Amino acid sequence: MAGLTGRALIASRCAKFFKDGDFVNLGIGLPLMCVNYLPEGVDLWLEAEIGTVGSGPSPAWGEEDIDVIDAGGMPATVIKGGSVYEHPTSFGFIRGGHIDAAVLGTLQVDQEGNIANWTIPGKLVPGMGGAMDLCAGVKQIIVATDHCEKSGASKILKKCTLPLTGSKCVTDIVTERCYFKVTGDGLVLKELAPGYTVEDIRACTEAEFTVAESVGVME
Repeated sequence: MAGLTGRALIASRCAKFFKDGDFVNLGIGLPLMCVNYLPEGVDLWLEAEIGTVGSGPSPAWGEEDIDVIDAGGMPATVIKGGSVYEHPTSFGFIRGGHIDAAVLGTLQVDQEGNIANWTIPGKLVPGMGGAMDLCAGVKQIIVATDHCEKSGASKILKKCTLPLTGSKCVTDIVTERCYFKVTGDGLVLKELAPGYTVEDIRACTEAEFTVAESVGVME
């Protein structure tokens, strides 16, 4: 995995949270990339809200099955022993507290662990989807996001300004620049991406944070 940058680095780092035997839910977009970076020797089950347990790596183009797609409508795979089922069962897993971790993208996340990832006021969207249920029913909520907007504005804020998806539910925030742990006392900078310093992160982050005694390197 040496040399990973950008979204590949985010996905690779998020995948390192997973433990053997975990049931994990991956959101649409960047979080789905995590299936391509699963830790060697870790046996887990990936659950998708659309109704699968046992999601596998993304297939190569030309080898896809048009009847198997992920939550984002892209080609997917199901590993041996995996299952396909209806939405009520899927949300029964989520609402029943049976999912160990979820990786979600976001529009905003803040130092209190609030997440806003479903709508921008004035824009038409079909609805919040399952993210609200994930935020309420999953033990570990990992946010995988670009550190800043295209405008350069921080996406990691003191307080979210967009409508919330979940309140004080985020446990970890991973960007292409660093990894923050969300604690009861606020954000703690735990790791830096290669090439970044603590001063760099302070300059591009609106949220307040403390720095761990020992700061690791993201990989």
